[in-house]
Amino acid sequence: MSQYIERYQRRKLISSYFSVALSIALVLFLLGVLGLLVLNTKKLADHFKEQITISVFLKDNAKPVEIDQLQKSLALAEYTKSAEYISKEDAAEQYSEDIGENFEEFLGYNPLKNSIDVNLKADFVSSQQIDEIAEELAAKAYVDEVSYDKPLISLLNNNARKISLWILVASAIFTVIAVLLINSSIRLSIYSKRFIIKTMQMVGATKTFIRRPFIWTNIKLGMVGAVVALIGLGVLVYYIDKNFPELNLLQDYIVLIILFVSVFGLGVIISWASTHFATQRFLNLRTDDLYY
Repeated sequence: MSQYIERYQRRKLISSYFSVALSIALVLFLLGVLGLLVLNTKKLADHFKEQITISVFLKDNAKPVEIDQLQKSLALAEYTKSAEYISKEDAAEQYSEDIGENFEEFLGYNPLKNSIDVNLKADFVSSQQIDEIAEELAAKAYVDEVSYDKPLISLLNNNARKISLWILVASAIFTVIAVLLINSSIRLSIYSKRFIIKTMQMVGATKTFIRRPFIWTNIKLGMVGAVVALIGLGVLVYYIDKNFPELNLLQDYIVLIILFVSVFGLGVIISWASTHFATQRFLNLRTDDLYY
C-alpha cells in the first residue's frame, strides 16, 4: 500500500513539474515570437518600402548613350537599391502575358516606351524625398515621364508607424500576461506543498532554508521551459529564413543572440521571483489560514 502511495505521489510530482515547465515554455515561446517581431519591425517595413518602384519613361528619341549614362548614374545614386532598364519590346511582351493576348496585333504598333525601373532604399521612401527625386529626373531632356504610386507611399508610411506602435503595445501587454501565467503555474505548484512549508517552519527551519529548494527546483524548471521555447523559436526562425530569405534573419546573429539570451533570462528571473513571493506568502500565513 505504501509503495502504491509513493508511486502515486511521484507521478503527481512529475506531472506537476511537467505542467509548470510546459506552461513556461509556451509562454516564453510566445514572448520570443513577439520579441522577434519587435526587433524586426523596421526590417519588415523596410522590405515593403523597397518594393516601391519609380518608373522613368524615356522619349523615343533618347540616344542609347544617354540611356546608358542615366542607368549607371541611377545605379550609383545614394537613394537607389536597384535600377533596371526595360525596353519597350520587353514591356510589351510582359504586358501581353499579363492580359493573355497580343495587344500589338490589335493596335498595329507598340505604344509603350523604354523605361528604367528604380527601387529606392527604404530610408528614401517618403513622399517629399520621392517628389524631389522625380523632379530631378523629369528635368532631363530625354525623360518623357516619371511615374510612381503616391497614395501607396503615404499609406505605407502611415501604416508602418501605426503597426510599430501597436506591436510595442501588444508586446507590453503580452509580457504582463506571460508573467502572470508563469506566476500562477508556480503558485499552484507551491500551493500543493503549503503544509510541508508550514511544518518545516514549525520545527524551526528558517525562511531562507525553506525557500531554497523550491526556488532552485523552479529555476531549473524555468531553464527547461526556456530551452524548449528556444528550440521552437529556432525552428521558427529557420523556417522564416528559408521561405523569406530577403529578411536575412539568420544574418542578424547579434539580434538573435540578444533575443535568445533575453528569453532564457526571463524564464529564470520570472521563475525565481514567482517562487520567492509564493513561498513567502505561505510562510507568512497562520496555520488556520492554510485551509482556505
